[in-house]
Amino acid sequence: MIKAIIIEDSRLARLELKSQLKNIPYIECVAEAENIEQALEVYKLYQPELIFLDIDLPDGSGFDFLTKLEQPPTVIFTTAFEEYALKAFEQNAIDYLLKPYTKERLEHACKKIEVLTLPKPIEKQTIPDATMTLNSQFFVKDGHNCWLVKLADVERFEAMGNYTRVYFENKKPMIYRTLAQIEPRLPCDLFFRISRQNIVQLNKIESINPCSSGGLELTLTSGVIVDVSRRQTSLFKSTLTL
Repeated sequence: MIKAIIIEDSRLARLELKSQLKNIPYIECVAEAENIEQALEVYKLYQPELIFLDIDLPDGSGFDFLTKLEQPPTVIFTTAFEEYALKAFEQNAIDYLLKPYTKERLEHACKKIEVLTLPKPIEKQTIPDATMTLNSQFFVKDGHNCWLVKLADVERFEAMGNYTRVYFENKKPMIYRTLAQIEPRLPCDLFFRISRQNIVQLNKIESINPCSSGGLELTLTSGVIVDVSRRQTSLFKSTLTL
């Protein structure tokens, strides 16, 4: 059973969503909230695996709420605003339901998290099962393009739901493997998980700067800037301290 909470300022919308969820046997709605303040309380209390999240809330946005969580769970956005879809998926949402959505559309979105909770066959053509070294190579196929990638060339791995985007040279294909499946294969002294979304190669870090949020900001050799979460910052510092 997947524990879920609903964060929605409209009482009627919450009632409608709860009613529809009763027909989805693998999801249990354990709580609801109408603003960010309430949402933080029920999230801390229930630690849900799934959040149905509206964007327009009385005391901020759904995105504001997610920034207050160190490691947000799976999110399905429910909103009347179509213009935030790209930003939602950048926040690792698994779906974006535009109101008014049908029962079938809701079931389709929920099916995605059901699939995430089931064991998946490992695709042998992506990341080998043995622990890798920087000289290890792995095969990547994305559409019609194929690469034999040397691990030393990988700057970072980025979670994209069921998939992971691999950044190397000037390329960024996706593979059907979660970040959690990839992480144990990487040499832990050379790769570090800086957040729920990113694993970076330590050799590819150009500079490190503190953030006002209490975390760290890394500039990589490509010029991309990525954030170390507050939770991982302490581990990052202790791991790399003499």
